[in-house]
Amino acid sequence: MKRYRFIEHTADIGLVAEGNNLAEAFANAAYGMFSIIADLKPVREVKSRLIELEGKDMEALLFDWLNTLLYLFDTDALLLKRFVISELSENRLKATCHGERYDPSRHRLKMGVKSATYHMLEVDREMNRVQLILDI
Repeated sequence: MKRYRFIEHTADIGLVAEGNNLAEAFANAAYGMFSIIADLKPVREVKSRLIELEGKDMEALLFDWLNTLLYLFDTDALLLKRFVISELSENRLKATCHGERYDPSRHRLKMGVKSATYHMLEVDREMNRVQLILDI
């Protein structure tokens, strides 16, 4: 099973992520999003951040999860590549994210991602798959 794949969309990028469970699908969505932003191969796991979110449902959690990670990149220049989700319920997510600060001498940025959107956002609880559109 592929961690993630991109889907066609007119002006933005669609992302579908799968996993053995929904927590893994959420983690793979985050990895897929950061793979749009930068080449993740040279990113070391020297910094970690704990993320705790609450939302009205799993769709809101997915939206908030990815936008929180984008906020960390935009404000702290954190390139993240490993996501360990220790808790995921219908309205709560807890995860530890690993990566490092962006260093232009070592990291190659590929494309800016402005935000995750609710457009085409789906959480398939039976297939352990998530889908959404990223605004670029």
